Amino acid sequence: PQWDHFGSQTLFLKVLFANYEEGYAIIELMGEWNDLLYNDIMFLKREFADELMQEGINKFIFIGENVLNFHCSDDCYYEEWFEDISDEDGWIAFLNFRDHVLEDFSRAYIDQYLLVGGNLQEIRWRTMHPNQLYESVKAMVMKRIG
Repeated sequence: PQWDHFGSQTLFLKVLFANYEEGYAIIELMGEWNDLLYNDIMFLKREFADELMQEGINKFIFIGENVLNFHCSDDCYYEEWFEDISDEDGWIAFLNFRDHVLEDFSRAYIDQYLLVGGNLQEIRWRTMHPNQLYESVKAMVMKRIG
């Protein structure tokens, strides 16, 4: 399948699976995440996440092994997204992002709105059924926020 364009010039995504009954989506990202020049988070939030949230998705699993780098701007859209889903027991989990990208998220304090690092970096998602992946991530998330 082709990578989907959602408005960003340098970042693309692919929805691997969405379960509207359970309220989660598994999304793979590829490219350069650049909030500084292109405001990628605005496009990701407005053109993609908001659409899924209207359909009942409030748990997002992003796979980022193909995100090459991250350039931050501010955290307004991250904060807004976090507030939109946290009222409904939602969350945003990042799996398998490169270490330097996670460090950039941390330096920009973006990681306060996302679940990143730790065991989420070790998930071998390619061999898992989507429901199995969701349950594994959900268990890790509940340990962290519970």
